[in-house]
Amino acid sequence: MTDSISPGSGSAAAAAPPSVSLSQAFWFWLKLGFISFGGPAGQIAIMHTELVERRRWISEKRFLHALNYCMVLPGPEAQQLATYIGWLMHRRWGGLVSGGLFVLPSLFILVGLSWVYMAYGQLPIVAGIFYGIKPAVTAVVLHAAWRIGSRALKNGWLWAVAALAFVCIFVLRVPFPAIVLGAALIGYVGGQTRPAAFALGGGHGADDASGGPALIDDDTPTPRHARFARGPLIRLLVLALGLWVAAMVLLGLLWGWQSTLAQMGWFFTKAAWLTFGGAYAVLPYVYQGAVEHHQWLSATQMIDGLALGETTPGPLIMVVAFVGFVGGWLGQVLGPDAPFLGGALAATVVTFFTFLPSFVLIFAGGPLIETTHGKLAFTAPLTAITAAVVGVILNLALFFAWHVWWPQGFAGPFDAVAAAITVLAVLALFRFKVGVMSLIAVCALAGLGATQLLPSLLH
Repeated sequence: MTDSISPGSGSAAAAAPPSVSLSQAFWFWLKLGFISFGGPAGQIAIMHTELVERRRWISEKRFLHALNYCMVLPGPEAQQLATYIGWLMHRRWGGLVSGGLFVLPSLFILVGLSWVYMAYGQLPIVAGIFYGIKPAVTAVVLHAAWRIGSRALKNGWLWAVAALAFVCIFVLRVPFPAIVLGAALIGYVGGQTRPAAFALGGGHGADDASGGPALIDDDTPTPRHARFARGPLIRLLVLALGLWVAAMVLLGLLWGWQSTLAQMGWFFTKAAWLTFGGAYAVLPYVYQGAVEHHQWLSATQMIDGLALGETTPGPLIMVVAFVGFVGGWLGQVLGPDAPFLGGALAATVVTFFTFLPSFVLIFAGGPLIETTHGKLAFTAPLTAITAAVVGVILNLALFFAWHVWWPQGFAGPFDAVAAAITVLAVLALFRFKVGVMSLIAVCALAGLGATQLLPSLLH
């Protein structure tokens, strides 16, 4: 087998673009890793523009078919889509390259920003910038709840699921995994009794027109490596399980089974299987575990980490790298004399355990998906989970607002300046459609200006 895929046969093949080698694809995926801003919707739009319309590496239907599969998986769908297309074009090495380069630039950037945050975060200028960013993040999370809700809550049944999820997590303090399982059960039953109400809604709305024949076109035969075979599947699962066990054993033997690094490995393995609906959906679970249970970082630091995640390329779930860095730094995993190395190691450990399942799901499930280009099964549970996610994200927005507006708790003073920045940020997002990057930049300047005029805001 070669490391490139050739154009399909037929009349369309004559006009299809030339075959692409793995080394050629490498540079595209590397570039994408540095420009993939805008969250999953923006990242998928960039890939659609580049791969379907401009380069014509894959046809519209094949692109959407891969996207539909990635949407029903736990994990970041944009990163998984890149992995899927890279795997389809250049086997598993292609998937490792495309999926890995979607993540690695963000990891390196976040490690650097996390170091600045931990080493210099107490400086007035840095603290002032983060003072303005926190209200912006609160507005961004609220806008995410509205954006997902407007797409997902198509009828009264789904509104009821969202409301029930909100009550469960806000009032009853039900753990996030239980909410996901409960929503899936509701969706399964609803799919049997009310199939129209729980049908999977529209996706990301790509255009129907593609720009001509593609390298992987509608009628391009599935390459041999992408066809289902039981033997390769078993070997893949054994290899993946072996990697996970080896990593956990290594952490346990070197630092102890109850060490911060070993606990992070186990915790983020669980989190990786619960990221239905994107990063905003799993953040409450990460908060419950990382802030409340393990106390690797504070609630304020969690908000700051989400702000950094919003300003870097790559999937937003990369905020877990910040969680790992801060936990490794404060936990002194490599001793008090090496806080940066300890933080960088913890961030790398967290990233490995978070994204390993994503690669496994693509490499294991891709051949099954390539056997049919029809509708996927189990869409009703996914629809209900997505509805529940709306309620969970709304709870997260309220949680952030509480910590931003009452930084010392409800018993402390109300921060009117932070509240005003939040309201203006909400207005900018909802009314004027300002981009997230621009919003965070403006709010950072506003926070810096406010703290320079009123230094008491930082105390």
